[in-house]
Amino acid sequence: MGLQLPFKFGASSKDALPGSRVRPSKMMEYDQPLVWITLLLMLFGLVMVYSASIALHDSPKYANYENSYWLKRQAAFIAISLVAGLFVFRIKIAVWQKHASLMFVATLFLLALVLVPGVGVTVNGATRWLNLRIYNLQPSEIMKIAAVLYAADYTVRKQEYMHKLTKGFLPMAGAIGLVGLLLLLEPDLGAFGVIVCIAMGILFLGGINIVWFGGIGALLVVIFTAIIALSPFRRARMFAYLDPWQEDNALDKAYQLTHSLIAFGRGEFFGVGLGASVEKLHYLPEAHTDFIMAVIGEELGLAGVLVVIAMFYWLVKRAFDIGRQAIAIDQVFAGLVAKGIGIWIGVQTFINMGVNLGLLPTKGLTLPLMSYGGSGVLFNCVGLAILLRIDYENRVLMRGGRP
Repeated sequence: MGLQLPFKFGASSKDALPGSRVRPSKMMEYDQPLVWITLLLMLFGLVMVYSASIALHDSPKYANYENSYWLKRQAAFIAISLVAGLFVFRIKIAVWQKHASLMFVATLFLLALVLVPGVGVTVNGATRWLNLRIYNLQPSEIMKIAAVLYAADYTVRKQEYMHKLTKGFLPMAGAIGLVGLLLLLEPDLGAFGVIVCIAMGILFLGGINIVWFGGIGALLVVIFTAIIALSPFRRARMFAYLDPWQEDNALDKAYQLTHSLIAFGRGEFFGVGLGASVEKLHYLPEAHTDFIMAVIGEELGLAGVLVVIAMFYWLVKRAFDIGRQAIAIDQVFAGLVAKGIGIWIGVQTFINMGVNLGLLPTKGLTLPLMSYGGSGVLFNCVGLAILLRIDYENRVLMRGGRP
């Protein structure tokens, strides 16, 4: 595509007319804090994945694995994700806008492919992955990016109809409803919740009629309540969440939640020390994936938890700042995508932390950038590379250039 990474761009003294004085721009050539925060979260996550998984090989289930197996794989995932991020950064935002619908349809196909017997990989009763030999790909992670791009493109294309129900909202609702149907068949209610929040958030920012938005929000609450009420498993998990310390619940549906709360309680203000967690010793299931925040709370205490929250808060705020700047210079699609990425990271982080802290019912959602898993880290990096590209194009445009 002939683009270069944003290490040298814009006017320089060599480009000036003879005799003219050019004052060097004080604007950074790319968003260094965004890059550093992303790297810090991934490296911090790498340390905590190693700490949380170091005893897993003692279990008969993982007896053939060495204690550094998950560390090495997570390090490989991070390396691959960074390379993918560099590649994605080189793609113009206009290209993403042009192919947003195609990407959405292709990801729908992958979600359907997961459900084909013999093709999808089932883990712990959920069929959410495609076996790529090297690792298992989770299409729902791709759909989070596809939903951001498609919702932003849809909002821009249908701007004049955003105040109308039939032409503005219903087509988008149908598309997200189809995604929801496929995800509920896996089942993956957590990913569906995140994608609904992404789509609704972008539609709201794009100017959807506030009355319709409120009514749709209420309808979604009814739908999610009905999904839980009509599913015996989800209903039992909800009752267990409401009373996790009841003996039968604590030994069954609320087992993870109670041990997560015990982990936070043991950590107190400054933790028991890095590597000294007791709950990760086969008491807390999925400690290196969905419940990595509980291990952080136990080993590093409230101080460590607040540091992680602060970094995610900065990341989400920065995404919205970049989006606001893009919209201010008439790059509406780019601005909505940036804010959509902020919504995605923010909502998923909130749900994961809420589950770990007992504020929300238990759901299988990872902590972005930090939990163990190839698909999660890879597509988190892809999303943040798109965000970095939006910021890069903002800076080029504000300097009078062309992205």
